[in-house]
Amino acid sequence: MSNLQYFTYPGYGEEALEKHKYSQAVRIGDRIECSGQGGWDRATSKITEDLGAEIDQAFENVDVAVKAAIGKGWSQVFRMTTYHVVLNEEIYVRMKMNIDKWLPDHKPIWTCIGVAKLAFPGMNVEIEVAAYDPK
Repeated sequence: MSNLQYFTYPGYGEEALEKHKYSQAVRIGDRIECSGQGGWDRATSKITEDLGAEIDQAFENVDVAVKAAIGKGWSQVFRMTTYHVVLNEEIYVRMKMNIDKWLPDHKPIWTCIGVAKLAFPGMNVEIEVAAYDPK
């Protein structure tokens, strides 16, 4: 759809666009939709083996993806869907900790889904969001 604005960020975002043919975000009027963001290091594309750190990095990557689409980051996110290979109380607590950190002034709607596998080897969490950014 050529009339939509697609965005990607430097490093892994550019690699994903080249190798896998997808953008990190799209702007549709006042709305920004982000593709699922994993806990990859944006410079190296590597995913840490520390699941808590992977979750933290996925939240940071969401912030970067929204900002790449000329948004303001997590403060504009109203919907979040998370996908988890491992889903237990410890993971849920880490997710809530990041929600408190990145969204101190509001809480988005959230769907949390357990899955058998995600797209890339070693990937245990993926976060997909929608943000509202009125012009």
